[in-house]
Amino acid sequence: MSVQIYGKNAVREALESGKKILQGFVVQGTNEDLCETAKEMRIRMTTLDKALFEKRFFGNTQGIVMEVEEYKTWTLEEGLVRIRNVINPLVLMLDGIEDPHNFGAIIRSAEAGGVSAIIIPKNRNVAVTGTVVKVASGAIEHLDIIEVTNLNQTIEKLKKSGFWIVGTDLRAEKSYDEIQVEVPLCLILGNEGKGISRLVKENADYNVRIPMVGKTNSLNASVSAGILIFDILRRRTR
Repeated sequence: MSVQIYGKNAVREALESGKKILQGFVVQGTNEDLCETAKEMRIRMTTLDKALFEKRFFGNTQGIVMEVEEYKTWTLEEGLVRIRNVINPLVLMLDGIEDPHNFGAIIRSAEAGGVSAIIIPKNRNVAVTGTVVKVASGAIEHLDIIEVTNLNQTIEKLKKSGFWIVGTDLRAEKSYDEIQVEVPLCLILGNEGKGISRLVKENADYNVRIPMVGKTNSLNASVSAGILIFDILRRRTR
C-alpha cells in the first residue's frame, strides 16, 4: 500500500530522507526546486494545471503531492533494539488518539523534543495518513513509530526493560514537574476526550497532571504533549 503526502516540508523531508517515492504530482509553475530534486532522483512527476490539480487533490497541498511507500512501523522488540544506545530514552505511548491533526502535531513536537519513539495501538488510534504527515511537517521521517497489540502488556514489557511509566490524568496528585527525568521514561497521552483508559492508568507507575487556572478543564492532546516533552527536555539539559 502507499500513502499520499503533501505540503512542501513533508515532501522535502521525504526526498532528503531517501524514502521510496513512487510518483509525484505538481501544479504547473510551482515548487520548481522540489521538482528539480525529484527529477535528479528519477522520480516520475506529473504536471497539472491548478484547476485539474485541485479537482484531484484536496486540502492545503501547497501545490505538490507525492505517493510514497507506506510508513514502516516497528514491533516493540525492534524499537527497543533501535534505541538501545540512547541514555535514558523518552518514548511516548498514545492511548486512543483519533484526530490526525493531533497525531501529526504530537509527532512534530516529539521529534523536536528528543523523543526516541512513539508507541501506538493497532486499534483505537489514527493511522499514519497524508494529513498526519503534513501536520508533522517532515518530522515523521526521523522518528520511529512502534505499533503494538496491547498497551497494558507493552507497559509490563517496558517496565522489565527498565522504563518508568508515567500516565497523564486531570485528577492526579502529582504535577508534571515532579516527573523523575533521569531515568528511561514512557509518557502516556490519552484520547482527546476520555484521557487514558482505566487499566492503562492503573498500570502506570504514577500519573501526573498539568495544573490549570482557567475555566477550561483540559488541553488539546498535542498541546499537553508539547508541555510535557519540553519540560522533560529542559530539566534534562539545564
